[in-house]
Amino acid sequence: MTTWRVPLMEVSLGAAEIAAVTAVLQSGWLSMGPETQRFEAEFARFLGVPHALAVANGTVALHLACGALGLGPGDEVLCPALTFVATANAILYTGARPVFVDICSPEHLNMSALDAAQKLTPRTRAIMPVHYGGYPCDLDGLLALARKHDLAVIEDAAHAPGAWHQSAAGPRQVGTLGDLGCFSFFANKNMTTGEGGMVVTRNSDLADKVRLARSHGMSSLTWDRHQGHSRTYDVATLGYNYRIDEIRAALGRVQLAKLPEANLRRRELTRSYREKLSNIPGLILPFGGLLEGSACHLFPVILPQGTDRAAFMAALAQQGIQTSIHYPPIHHFSHYRRLWPPGFDHRLPQTEAVAPRLVTLPLFPTMTGEQAETVAAAVKDFFLKA
Repeated sequence: MTTWRVPLMEVSLGAAEIAAVTAVLQSGWLSMGPETQRFEAEFARFLGVPHALAVANGTVALHLACGALGLGPGDEVLCPALTFVATANAILYTGARPVFVDICSPEHLNMSALDAAQKLTPRTRAIMPVHYGGYPCDLDGLLALARKHDLAVIEDAAHAPGAWHQSAAGPRQVGTLGDLGCFSFFANKNMTTGEGGMVVTRNSDLADKVRLARSHGMSSLTWDRHQGHSRTYDVATLGYNYRIDEIRAALGRVQLAKLPEANLRRRELTRSYREKLSNIPGLILPFGGLLEGSACHLFPVILPQGTDRAAFMAALAQQGIQTSIHYPPIHHFSHYRRLWPPGFDHRLPQTEAVAPRLVTLPLFPTMTGEQAETVAAAVKDFFLKA
């Protein structure tokens, strides 16, 4: 295993998480129960929504959201290609089809409302925007498009717990403006449970559908029967085993309490990076001007035209600095290429231009100023030598 001087990310776990997990183990109740209920209530209160439903991971959160809206064969869902493959996979699980939308520009890597309007067809049922890297997308434009054409909106907020969108009505938490919002608590996310996710909504009917489908379509849970609230159950719909467990819910509660401070530190580090790297010719630092509302999950850079990306990443690796790529566009993957005729043009010129030049630099709340300086110096040194 490589030991990095500066890893891409670092999980921040301490005595509070250990105590929370220990308390669950000592309770003797490990499957979804009272700790999960408390986690859901605290997350809902944090976002200011009436319904938050904890699930096994962020991918199933998206799948359950699609299912609650009744998406199926013959339907189309607009989503970006520049995202993790789970976004589009969740659409395919229902039998619906993703339609890929271009990003706004190299300076703004979220999906374009203008291009989304161009990709509408009579089969379009929903829009699934992603808040890439923790930066809120153009929700005003996308929500207006959805209202005009009677489309549902599922926010993929996997990168963005605690991010804010400056709406006309004032600041609103990302994930709460669409019909449903979906969060991921994977190990590299701003708050983590190892694996885990959450579906949030203001719509009681959609919440009921998600609640039922996440646990086999059963009318009562094991915890309900354990408490004597029910002796038997009905299976009211085709459901899934998409439940979270008490250990991960306990981790989530501690991590949620730490989230505002952790996001603040991410913004401080991002601001420092931007200051140190702003004078490198041709290097693009996306999302300028959007820092204050962001969860700053990632720090992506777009290398100057003609830069050998592999050589850049190798040069940083030689100095003990881990980097990554977020993301290879989904429509380039072999499985997705087979879904369309050979040579099909998805009309994604901005995505195609940016994708070969994207690199993600390290960013995590426990990152020191010295580590940030090490990364910035290595980046500057590469381009000086180049």
